[in-house]
Amino acid sequence: MSPILIEQVHSITDDVRALIFELDSELAVAYPPEQMHGLTLRSLFEPHVQFFIVRQGDAAVGCGGVAFFEGFAEVKRMYVREAARGEGAAQALLAHLEDVTRAAGVPLMRLETGVRQPAALRLYERFGFRPCAAFGPYLSMAPSAIKNSLFYEKHLGAKE
Repeated sequence: MSPILIEQVHSITDDVRALIFELDSELAVAYPPEQMHGLTLRSLFEPHVQFFIVRQGDAAVGCGGVAFFEGFAEVKRMYVREAARGEGAAQALLAHLEDVTRAAGVPLMRLETGVRQPAALRLYERFGFRPCAAFGPYLSMAPSAIKNSLFYEKHLGAKE
């Protein structure tokens, strides 16, 4: 197995485009459009967002980012290709996003995910994320738009 490498990307690349397309395709099977709350490709590269690609060897196997807001950072567009699942890419990426958030001096990470993503839920819970109330833009969404959403947060201390 090739080592897992995580690299920050600063613009839309073919790898970013392909990974986000795969993520959206997977989510579209599980959720109606009004229940999909991912950032657009362009939004991933706004100044308050840091976005990363996960590689094993030369292959892009996953992606994810963190968007910074007042008082918290939100995990965005986290995805690992099915063929690479179970090999540590998701864990490495989430640990990296936590490190990036800590380095920015932000004490709280949050995320929104869906009820039909049990593997993601297990990962977030293993990493110490706990259920919380809706936050930020989700507060103003219609109940039907978030009825299958789950919200999590993790208070970050010093790295253990």
